[in-house]
Amino acid sequence: MIVKDIIKILNDKYPFCYAEDYDNVGLIVGDDQFKVSGIIVCLDTIESVVDEAIQKKCNVIVSFHPIIFDGLKKLTNKNYVERIVNKCIKNEISIIAIHTAMDNSIVGVNKVICDKLELQDTKILVPKKGTIKKITTYLPSKNLEAIKIELFNSGAGTIGNYDECSFAVNGIGTFRGNDKSNPVIGSKGIQTEVKEVKISFTFPMHKETEILNALKIKHPYDEFAYEIISLENINQNIGLGMIGKLNKSMDEEKFISHLKNKMNTKLIRHSEFLGKKIKTVAVLGGSGSFAINNAITSKADAYITSDLKYHDFFKADKKILLTDIGHYESEQYTKNVIHTFLTEKITNFAIVLTETNSNPVKYS
Repeated sequence: MIVKDIIKILNDKYPFCYAEDYDNVGLIVGDDQFKVSGIIVCLDTIESVVDEAIQKKCNVIVSFHPIIFDGLKKLTNKNYVERIVNKCIKNEISIIAIHTAMDNSIVGVNKVICDKLELQDTKILVPKKGTIKKITTYLPSKNLEAIKIELFNSGAGTIGNYDECSFAVNGIGTFRGNDKSNPVIGSKGIQTEVKEVKISFTFPMHKETEILNALKIKHPYDEFAYEIISLENINQNIGLGMIGKLNKSMDEEKFISHLKNKMNTKLIRHSEFLGKKIKTVAVLGGSGSFAINNAITSKADAYITSDLKYHDFFKADKKILLTDIGHYESEQYTKNVIHTFLTEKITNFAIVLTETNSNPVKYS
């Protein structure tokens, strides 16, 4: 396998197009044509992880966080980012990051937290807008069923819990080809009328290229019209955070103890106790202060996230229990999920889970 193959496997599972605009996902360092000798999976690409990769003969690092987040203007080994990038280039090690592409997945970072807490009836907390699209094209009636089958197979016609969705309207199409045209119906230079069908399919954004390729292969016309628009429908499977319910309600102190135990942390910062039971829980791994109002609006009794500032805790406003479990702590199990996924997909070389703890925050 080459690096490009690994990128495709990850992109199929956690489509990079769903990453946040500010993020940096995909191939960060390296050449996508390099042959892969081994993969090491980590949360952060720190220098000790690169050393571990070299020792274990892994020339691909799959990292949750990107090592290059802001633009790099120099590579002079003056800071840890420059040293890591230089070391990877010198040793022909590629780095792939997936970060918010996995954050926005219904089987990503927040699913891990939900599973740890055994939450039920989970759904996305902050659905990502503009991820459902619609494609419309026009074709002869006799070609309708063949086109439907081809596009359904390529991922068109899905929305929420439904697939093979389409809408068709009959009409009359007209066209006239010039001297260079090659009409399958009618003749060059003569206006032709055809009984056509206008057909539309919904589809998830990451399937657009595949669907267009299928349409180009199967459409009978040498020149055909199509349009693609973004829909306002909520995507149930793409977005940040999740919300679900505990098996049994807990008082707040017991919930904090439960959270410490399940998320393997001894310290949790939280807002004031309100003296009410905790049943519905919202989660958002990483920095999640922006979604406090989403958690409140969704009627969550508690919200689990990290990187809350002093004034963020006032936003609880006696409506919710805010808990900050730490950035690393909220994402610590993510690398295990990536490792398990890649191990199941790739069997012809080693997939190593890093032994390095990359948490930069220490407690005394």
